[in-house]
Formats: sequence, C-alpha cells, structure tokens
Amino acid sequence: MAAAPILSWEHMSLHQGSGWLFRDLDLHIAPRDRLALIGRNGAGKTTMLKLVSGEIEADKGTRSIQPGTRIVMLEQDPFFTGYATLMDFALNGKDAPPRHAIEAIAGQLGIDMSRDAESASGGERRRAALARALASEPDLLLLDEPTNHLDLAAIDWLEGWLQRYNGAFMVISHDRTFLERLTKATVWLDRGSLRRKDIGFGGYEAWMEQIYAEDARAADKLDAKLKIEAHWLERGVTARRKRNQGRLEKLWEMRATRAAMLGPQGAAKMKLAVDDVKTKAVITADKVTKRFGERTIIKDFSLRIQRGDRIGLVGANGSGKTTLLRMLTGELEPDSGSVALAKTLHGVMIDQQRSVLSPEKRVRDVLAEGGDWIDVRGVRKHIQGYLKDFLFDPGLVDARVGTLSGGEQSRLLLAREFARRSNLLVLDEPTNDLDLETLDLLQEVIADYDGTVLIVSHDRDFLDRTVTVTLGLDGSGKVDVVAGGYADWERQRTQRAAAIRKPPNPYPAPAELADGRTETAPKKAKLTYKDQRDYEILPARIEEIAAQIARDESALSDPALYTRDPARFASLTNAIELARAEKDAAEERWLELAELVEG
Repeated sequence: MAAAPILSWEHMSLHQGSGWLFRDLDLHIAPRDRLALIGRNGAGKTTMLKLVSGEIEADKGTRSIQPGTRIVMLEQDPFFTGYATLMDFALNGKDAPPRHAIEAIAGQLGIDMSRDAESASGGERRRAALARALASEPDLLLLDEPTNHLDLAAIDWLEGWLQRYNGAFMVISHDRTFLERLTKATVWLDRGSLRRKDIGFGGYEAWMEQIYAEDARAADKLDAKLKIEAHWLERGVTARRKRNQGRLEKLWEMRATRAAMLGPQGAAKMKLAVDDVKTKAVITADKVTKRFGERTIIKDFSLRIQRGDRIGLVGANGSGKTTLLRMLTGELEPDSGSVALAKTLHGVMIDQQRSVLSPEKRVRDVLAEGGDWIDVRGVRKHIQGYLKDFLFDPGLVDARVGTLSGGEQSRLLLAREFARRSNLLVLDEPTNDLDLETLDLLQEVIADYDGTVLIVSHDRDFLDRTVTVTLGLDGSGKVDVVAGGYADWERQRTQRAAAIRKPPNPYPAPAELADGRTETAPKKAKLTYKDQRDYEILPARIEEIAAQIARDESALSDPALYTRDPARFASLTNAIELARAEKDAAEERWLELAELVEG
C-alpha cells in the first residue's frame, strides 16, 4: 500500500502577467519521493518550488501538508547581502539549524563558514547554502540547481548524501548525470500542464517523445494551424534525436583518432561563424610549468591542440583549471616552458559571470547596441527574428536584462557571442542556468563548430557529449591527457587507483636481529579468503555493471521503444535501478576491504 502523501496541491493555479502561468494542476509528494522537476526556462519550475514550500501563495487551489512536516528550499541564488559572514547567513531566521549541525555539514563540504559573505565566491556561497539546508534535517527538500558552482568532488559528496537521505526531495537541475543517479520519478511541467511518471530521469526523454507523438496525432485531427505544431512535435523532436546520434558517432570517431595521436600516455538555429584559418596546430604547449609561491599548479605539461579539437578541463576547485586555461589562451605566461598560439587565432570567451549583461540594459542594447538590426556572421538580420532563433519571444526586445531569469540571461549571452566571427571558443561553466533543451542546442553548436573549443565544466554528461580530449587536474601539478570525455577520465583514474592499491604480501620476510634471532612481527588482522577474493574481483565487476547500465540506458533512449514494446521499456527501467543499487553496494564493499588492506 502506497504511503500517504506528506504534501498535496490540488487545482494549483497561478496568474502571472496577462495570463495564467499554470492552472488546475495537481501534485502529490510521498515521504520517500525522489522527484526530478523538468521544464523549459520560463515554464515556472522555480515558481512551483516556491508554491510547494509555501513561500508564495497560489491564486487558486488547496495546499495540504501533514502536521510536523519540515520543508526546506535551496534557492538558486540565495540572498547574502547584509550578512557579515557565511555563518551569519546560515544562522538567520527562526527555522535556522543549530550551529554545530551547520559546522558538521560545512566541514564535509570543505567550506569555512567564517568567510566574509560579500566577498565569497559563487562556489563558497553555494556550499554555505547547502550546509544550512541539509543541516535543517527536512522531511521535504526542494533543490533549485544544486550543482551550480560546485566542483566534481562536492557534487559527488552531495549525491552520496542524497542517496542516504531518508526524506523526500524535488530537484531542478540541468545536470543529467546528477538526475539519472538520484531520481526515481519525473514531474514534467510543459505548456501549462503537469505530468508525472514513476521513472527516473534516465527514461524521461523517451517518455517525452511518446507524449509529443500522442499530441501530434491528436492535433493532426484539428485545423491546419495546429497541424504545423503537430509536424514540429512529431518530426522536430525525433529529427533532433537522429541528428544527435549522428553527431555522437562523429564525436566517437574524433576521439578514436585523437587517442591514436596521443598514444599510450595519454529547434533553435544556433550556429557559430568561423574564419578560413587553415592552420592545423592552433595551440602548442611544451613542458609548461606554473607555480604560485611554493605550490606547483601545473608541472611539465605538453599538448598540441589542433584545429577542431574540443578540449574539456576538469578537476576540483583550486586544482588549476583556470590557470591552465589562461596559459593556453595566452593570457598568462608560464614560469617555464612555452605556449605558442597560431597568429590568426581569434577567440570568443563566454564566462559564467555574464559580466557584459548589465541589469539596466535592454535586450536590444546587448544584441544590437540599441538598434533593430544585428550583424550575424556577416549577414544583416532583424533583431526580433534573431531572438526567435534562440527561443525568445520577440516581444522581449525592449525588456530589461534584470527582468530575465538566470537561464534567459545565459541564453541571451549565447545569442550575443554566437553572432561574432571566431576560430576559438572558450566556455567557462557554460551550462549554469540553462534548461535541458538549450543544453541540447549548445551541444549541437559545439559539434558543428569548425574551430577549436576549450571548455571548463563540472557537468559530466555535457563533457561526455561534446569533448574529444579531457585534461584532468588533481591539484598536484600533474595533468592527465585522456582521449574522450569525463567518463573516460574517471575510468582511467579508477583503474590507476586499483593498480596502486594492490594487496601487500601477507608473508613478509622476518627481520633478523643482531644476535641472529628473527624479529616476530605483530599480528595483524587477516583477510578471509572471501575478503581477498572480493577485493580482487570487485573492480572488474563494478566496470561490468557500469557498462551494462550504459547499454541499457542507450537502449532506453530509443524514441520508439515505449510505443513498440512497453514491457521491454519497463524491464529496462527496472534493470537500470537494480544495477545501480548493485554497483553502489559493490563500491562500498570494495572501499571497506581497501581500508582493511591498507591498515
């Protein structure tokens, strides 16, 4: 018997601007729900979280909550103004958790809560907000883009915390890997309606295409105007999937070519203009080293970056990603070694700070310097038509930048930069605040770009879908050069760690004393035969499970599978969940044994 919901919304309706943002929506959240809230930018996802939390009131509808239920919301951009330190922010409000609980979470996240709130970085603020939210021990946790500004280590920690969490959560995120690993049901906010299906995010895209196909068939029976939308729903989504598959095959070919060169060491119309540069090698780094004080950030790094390469830089915050990026683009000189750039290299930089977007400026000011026309790759185009290419309502041409959502601001910046001619594209955390549809379009643009791309990102799925070479930094100065994406780098690290952690000789030679006697070593805890066997075979088993999950997810991505074979769709979904549980258990078992071996 299903557990009674801890929170319910019936006939939820909210009027916004000149019409209804959504109307007569029903939502029920059970005690252990793991919900992914999906929808395009502007659909009202953040607004829905605020309605669920009780921060804002609906115009119509009834909100019911079990007595004693504690709801905590992690906002996308928490308000830190007016607080002296991060701890002052965390302790603010009558429902603030106790200091010791905050300090415990902050310690695990590696954040100093005595940091000045005003000067703290985006990553430090995000960690402080997480410490406050998680320390509150909520029954229902609402997360709005929780991985923004977090490095990979912090994302891994957060995933582990949420997997152990006993309450319910609803999350908005652009991080596909994060959603696939954690969610068990999907709530889809689309064109004013709310749909729920008890499948994790891994099955969302197939479900979405099934819904669009059904809508297209229904619309096909109506008037000609609706038939136009039906054509887009039925053909556009499927066509994009086919294009993406073609681009992925091209990406795999490029990775294979790059691996051979490295050797054993190692519906928006978004297009980028490129020049006619024919130079093959565009950036050459030779034995580059960079130090700050006594710490070596980059040591003896060499790489030849060719025209058309897509280079991803990954690593924890402070590991040296930005330093390496600045050296590769010529902004920072190395202490030793050299970096040579092609003379005709001309780059476009898109950073996560959106520094060119002043809140007081209008959209037309950002795109066309206040005019009605914009030069797009040498072609003069009306600004309203160009806005349509980037999924904007043309009526927003005179809107102030400050009134746009974070995702809309990021999309506006992409529209501005993609109109410029370049042969080098530098992206610093480009996925922050973008919805999944815009992310798909950004991946298409990178795949079709003829120039070279440098990407700093913590979005694992985005890197796996875009880059040909990954530069992995661990903070020691060493840079791993791996042909492939994030998953390839992570696999190499796991294999290297397993090789280093070989079991010690259980029968060491006894030491000989001066009088000829042998020294008796103190007795140590011995591994049983089963322990030793598990320690040796689990790494390979973990790899097998991960490969099986990848194969099943690939099969699940078939847009026609649900309609053609719903039983297999359900079987694959269940198999993926069971495999993930087995993989988690195997990893925990191996880590326990590794600690025994090292002890």
